[in-house]
This record gives sequence, structure tokens and C-alpha cells, in this order.
Amino acid sequence: MIDGFTIPIHRSLTEDILIGGAPRAATLLNGTIAAALGLGLHQWVAGLIFWIVTQGICVFAAKRDPKFFEVLSRHVRHKGYLA
Repeated sequence: MIDGFTIPIHRSLTEDILIGGAPRAATLLNGTIAAALGLGLHQWVAGLIFWIVTQGICVFAAKRDPKFFEVLSRHVRHKGYLA
């Protein structure tokens, strides 16, 4: 280490934004679909169950890899190599 060439960086600048333990985009998507089920279709139980299950899956995946949602969206967007 050379003096003067190190800068302290706050941890919040390098970590992903998680809401309820899941990535922000995935949580907003889950909540929007659950609200559409519960409020729009008047299926309160189905919306609540959908939100609990999908949020649980997202939290589990975020514990393994916090950037899973970005990787998943990139994977879906790209065409397969041998296809």
C-alpha cells in the first residue's frame, strides 16, 4: 500500500439495494403482480399466496447471489448459443 492512494468507500456504495431481502426490481414486480391479483381480480388469497411464495424464492436466490435478477433478465434477453 502506498500512502495517499487509498480511499475509504462506504459499504452502501458497493452493495445492491434490497427490499425485504430481495432485489428492488424483483420485489416491485412481485408486489405489482400480487396487487393486480388481489385488487384487480378480487382474489385476495391468491395474491397474498403469490406474494409470499415469490418473495421467499427471491430472498432465497438473493442470499446465494444478490445480482440474480439482473443475470436472469440478461439470460432471458439473449439468444442461446446453439439455438
